[in-house]
Amino acid sequence: MNTTTHPARQPARSDVTLKPRGPLQGRDSVDWLFAALIVAGGLFAFSRYGVSMDGYEKGILIFAMPALIALGWFWRPLRLLCITAGAASLLAINLYGQNLDSFGVDLAAADKVFLLKYALSSQSAILWMSLLFFMSTLFYWGGFFTKSGEVSAAEAIGSRLAWAAVFMALVGTMVRWFESHQIAPDIGHIPVSNLYEVFVLFSWMTALFYLYYEARFKTRSLGAYVMLVISAAVSFLLWYTVAREAHEIQPLVPALQSWWMKIHVPANFVGYGTFALAAMVALAYLLKTASQRALLIGLVGLPAGLIVAILAARFGTDLPVETVAGLDGWARKMAGLLAFFVLCIALRKPLTARLPPLITLDDLMYKAIALGFAFFTIATILGAFWAAEAWGGYWSWDPKETWALIVWLNYAAWLHMRLMKGLRGMVSAWWALSGLVVTTFAFLGVNMFLSGLHSYGTL
Repeated sequence: MNTTTHPARQPARSDVTLKPRGPLQGRDSVDWLFAALIVAGGLFAFSRYGVSMDGYEKGILIFAMPALIALGWFWRPLRLLCITAGAASLLAINLYGQNLDSFGVDLAAADKVFLLKYALSSQSAILWMSLLFFMSTLFYWGGFFTKSGEVSAAEAIGSRLAWAAVFMALVGTMVRWFESHQIAPDIGHIPVSNLYEVFVLFSWMTALFYLYYEARFKTRSLGAYVMLVISAAVSFLLWYTVAREAHEIQPLVPALQSWWMKIHVPANFVGYGTFALAAMVALAYLLKTASQRALLIGLVGLPAGLIVAILAARFGTDLPVETVAGLDGWARKMAGLLAFFVLCIALRKPLTARLPPLITLDDLMYKAIALGFAFFTIATILGAFWAAEAWGGYWSWDPKETWALIVWLNYAAWLHMRLMKGLRGMVSAWWALSGLVVTTFAFLGVNMFLSGLHSYGTL
């Protein structure tokens, strides 16, 4: 018998020690070129406009440079967007005849210079944004006529149009910021101070988040759903422009003359945008999975009930003429929403044929709400500090504050139920979709129907 013994086998050892990869490791020349361009742009802004900035604005600009570099490194398509939007904004500013050492250019150049009149003035750029978002929506919907399993050329065009719309929105926002400073030294402000400006912010921010998730999950089939809520926002923006001449730049009311506005409002609209995105994904989820009866009750019954309630208030009480006109307008809007939901239910088969798997929809819903909740929490805390500065108290149970708390509690409960209780499926989707109603009222309804310390935002 062979009694030769063998040494015990030792576990395999690796001579390679894995180290965590730092944020600066593995960067190529394009990464560093992008970073250099962002830094150069920031230094140019300091040299040219630093004299008109206060300490807070300089701090925001200093923070914005590394933030943009990090975002561009994280998501490459942002690089081209940042560079081209910045270049177009500087071109527009120069077309106004801006001097390096003075302010007060002739804003009438917006109607005289060809590129300003038809493309790069703030109002022209925002109108282009509106048109491009509408066209993007139409092309995304055209994707539903592509056979399942085939690549949709219409959706690809819709995606490119959405990028173009975001580009024009950013140009319009930056140029409007510049234009506000040219009217008078005490009028200039970041364009997030009224409904017109924040609807522009909501539109491009929601679209940008969708475009990121479109690339992340490698599907364009949700564009038709998400662009609907953006198109609705753009429609309101255009109506508001015509009805109230809201595109005119106005001085800030005293409560808004605070540096808190520069960070509170954008953080808030990260929440609003991602909550809206999650709601439209939830609608797609429900159209794919819910029974016909559940859809009829949830999607048809709710707007029908609201129409009945509006008509009861309209004809059952003696109301002022302005209120009657407002109720008539809301009845028409609810009727349009009802017709849309009926159409979705009738066409649910082609509308859901190209959707990604349910697990992908569920995951996207969760990621959007989680991101939005984080930023909405930050915005709420910042809003409390702003309130203390403006009105002497952190919380006053003003209608806007109360409804912001309701929105926060709604999504806090949604996330708690998902993380602690494993909430998934149709209940989660119905909840996310109904959350859009709560968020819309907090965003817009409070301004329309309630008064309080935030009454400067009324329609």
